[in-house]
Amino acid sequence: MNHAPQLNRRFFLVATAAAGGGLALGLKLPAGGPDILHAADGTTEINAWVVVRPDDSVVIRVARSEMGQGTMTGLAQLVGEELECDWSKVSTEFPTPGQNLARNRVWGNYFTAGSRGIRESHEYVRKGGATARTMLVQAAANEWKVLSSECGASNSVITHKPSGRSMTFGQVAEAAAKIEPPKNVTLKDPKDWKIAGKPLKRLDTAPKVVGELVYGIDLKLPSMLCAAIKDCPVFGGKLKSFDADKIVGMKGVKRVVQVGDSAVAVVADHWWEAKVALEALPISWNEGDNAKVDSASIAEFVRSGLDVGQAFVGNEHGNAKQAIAYDAKKIEAIYAFPYQHHATMEPMNATALYTAERCEVWAPTQNGEATLAATADASGLPVARCDVHKMPLGGGFGRRTTNDFVQQVIAIAKQMPGAPVKLIWSREEDMTHGRYHPVTQAKMVGAFDANNNLTALHMRISGQSILAYVAPQSLQNGKDSFVFQGLNPGGAEGVFGYTIPNLLIDHSMRNTHIPPHFWRGVNNNQNALYLECFVDELAHATGQDPLEFRRKLMSNHPKHLAVLEAVAERAGWGKPPGQGVHRGLAQHMGYGSYVAACAEVSVSNKGRLKIHRIVAATDPGHVVNPAQIERQIAGSFVYGLSALLYGECTVKGGRIEQENFDTYNVLRMDEMPQVEAITMPSGGFWGGVGEPTIFVAAPAVLNAIFVATGKRIRSIPLKNQDLRNA
Repeated sequence: MNHAPQLNRRFFLVATAAAGGGLALGLKLPAGGPDILHAADGTTEINAWVVVRPDDSVVIRVARSEMGQGTMTGLAQLVGEELECDWSKVSTEFPTPGQNLARNRVWGNYFTAGSRGIRESHEYVRKGGATARTMLVQAAANEWKVLSSECGASNSVITHKPSGRSMTFGQVAEAAAKIEPPKNVTLKDPKDWKIAGKPLKRLDTAPKVVGELVYGIDLKLPSMLCAAIKDCPVFGGKLKSFDADKIVGMKGVKRVVQVGDSAVAVVADHWWEAKVALEALPISWNEGDNAKVDSASIAEFVRSGLDVGQAFVGNEHGNAKQAIAYDAKKIEAIYAFPYQHHATMEPMNATALYTAERCEVWAPTQNGEATLAATADASGLPVARCDVHKMPLGGGFGRRTTNDFVQQVIAIAKQMPGAPVKLIWSREEDMTHGRYHPVTQAKMVGAFDANNNLTALHMRISGQSILAYVAPQSLQNGKDSFVFQGLNPGGAEGVFGYTIPNLLIDHSMRNTHIPPHFWRGVNNNQNALYLECFVDELAHATGQDPLEFRRKLMSNHPKHLAVLEAVAERAGWGKPPGQGVHRGLAQHMGYGSYVAACAEVSVSNKGRLKIHRIVAATDPGHVVNPAQIERQIAGSFVYGLSALLYGECTVKGGRIEQENFDTYNVLRMDEMPQVEAITMPSGGFWGGVGEPTIFVAAPAVLNAIFVATGKRIRSIPLKNQDLRNA
């Protein structure tokens, strides 16, 4: 079974004793410390990544968060591959961020977003496994009094090759833990992988199926109380007053508390009691000037940035404005992308236990270290007297990189010291107090010479900056470079995949009171839609085949072109599809990976859309679990197509109107197309797979809709559009 570890205080103190000793990959403790570190159950830790039990079972520690994407299994495969362990005896656990800091961040970065789980930690977790294997082999060699070079490990068994003698990992674990770790280890060539690179079953599937996996919302602690909360419905508004006397006698109610300057919470024996009482609580709000804002005023504000002269430049060469002014033919279009909600199945929740001496939090978080910092800040205690127990996430999608709900539960727990308090947001609270996909528009202008060669492209993005909201200190002279994901001249975070003689991509920042945040795929989503739909427009406007038109612009971008060619070939581009079926293409690069899609759709005379098939290709450099990548690709289309068809948050009276899934719909099973995944790792780099194919879902379908109907859809969701033939 794989679960969040139950870590006792003794283990925390043992880990703390190692502070300053540099325990990276199992280095020795400083003078005076214990010779061997043990896991919470007392079994032997070979190094920070690997715990070996006497029965030869292996616990692999995973620092990144698991939210359904399979990172836990993938990272365990990488460690297990280098460890040469018996995969059937592997389980995992999450070390706490407090332990990580106490051990000089031996587990590295806890941040799990941007498809970073494997692509940014593959090397050091593999070294963790290789180091542990080397120590185990050396321990066996010492026992046999032979050279370690004469020994090898496989399937949790160490063998002395000349004599055939063998020992299991469990038999030598205690001795291995005392050995000085090697300074350097050699990692396997991926072509020799036996565990990594294979379509192994996920380690967390069985516990989920039988209900053993404990999510944050499921957590139970002795004497635990539950809290429900209500924040001002308008962002930026304040709490004016509430009348606690009206509900203090209601069943289970323990206390009514103010949280910050904008929220009030009810604490009760059970969460439903807290929720019922909260609904009955008279509350007055001071909503402020933001209550005058609505979707129409936001759209007009964003649109005003499309034509202003000054903007932040993200990618430029040549002189696009001059070429557009003087070339033979100009094509122009304006696109728009709405607010969208993360809509995780598990609403925001966290549990806190506060005393004057210590604060502990149990939270489904995408960044354990940031949650630890938020815990220290909210509790007013030093970091060393705080810790966070990271729970599996019932969906993250970027929403759980924030800690607003953690700060709230600590504020409540501080008013109930000594009692564990679990805060659960209602679905309505979760929907109306989220952090949303930023609202943007784009003005696209392309120019052609007399021979229909594309000579210039100007892409003006107007809209919100996520960094301006979440990390203004990261702006570069006011510029949010993150806005230009997938449009950059270079870098792993998204390279522009076309060569155009004159190019200008810039951003006019227009921030509103609705808080933007990282939403699965982030700025790549709208950037791919704007670019790939407009490239398609340019091809059709000049009578050119969309694939051939792209090919002419992609000769300097072989990896972009390779995935595009792969989907075109698999889909049968150039050959007639089925009766009434039409195709559309899209390609993009982001989070280190190259992706493309070909969608096949039909549209009935009444405007009913049917997405029949999507062929998707991904080049992530290396593949750790091909079966999981196929599932990730299919899952990403569920998310991306939900956004395309239904995903829109509207604003009225300054507040988000959508309060539940009856007004914020998602893709249903009968709407899901057949997905054919092509995984084509070209090696030499490590890309992500959890988010990239989302980018191409919407533009591929929109381009196919144009072929089917003659209508160019430039704003989503499609629920707002009439798809009947033009």
